[in-house]
Amino acid sequence: MNVYETHDLAALLAGNPYPGRGIVLGKTADGRQSVAAYFIMGRSENSRNRVFVKEPDGIRTQAYDPAKLADPSLIIYHPVRQMGRGLIVTNGDQTDTIRDFLEQGLPFEQALSTREFEPDGPNWTPRISGLLSPDGSYKLSILKSADAEGTACARYTFAYPGLAGVGHFLHTYVTDGSPIPTFQGEPERVAIPDTLEGCVNLIWNHLNEANKISLYVRYTDLATGTWEERIVNKYQ
Repeated sequence: MNVYETHDLAALLAGNPYPGRGIVLGKTADGRQSVAAYFIMGRSENSRNRVFVKEPDGIRTQAYDPAKLADPSLIIYHPVRQMGRGLIVTNGDQTDTIRDFLEQGLPFEQALSTREFEPDGPNWTPRISGLLSPDGSYKLSILKSADAEGTACARYTFAYPGLAGVGHFLHTYVTDGSPIPTFQGEPERVAIPDTLEGCVNLIWNHLNEANKISLYVRYTDLATGTWEERIVNKYQ
């Protein structure tokens, strides 16, 4: 068994009808660019009724058809926020919690100690979060229910140095189901495409067609801090 195997992200996505929401952080093979990607999927009409829109410091979710928005509490948030030269990426409003703590000089882990999984039993959707540093290193976190009843929260944080050509993929669900099974184990080690367009196409084209909603990808030059980004929305 090769514990350092770098998996094919396309194959992981194509083989999973419902990874839910997913974060990929990593670095290009030449070591010059850090990479961040975030996607959302949905099964219900309320969840599918979304698009990503740009904000000055990142992106937010927005109802595609405001008239059909039933409950904004877990689907409208800022998934991506710039923090200095770093980047916060999450699947919920814990983006703002992390930003507020970092602004006070307090760590990522401390911010997430104040949060837990989503109150959507029996799924108890995990809160997944990432922090991409200016040097290309990064952290990933998952907060998930410790039992089927949602009585307690298990917290896991993973810190990575940022290796050339390597990324890590963390998503909310193992696959589709009822209830939907929560992600298990460490974030998956994956190969990172060399270009932004290559990454956009790889992820978007291999997400389940019926369930995919929106995708954000950003490539940042580690020397200059400049970046390029793309948003893809199914319903726009």
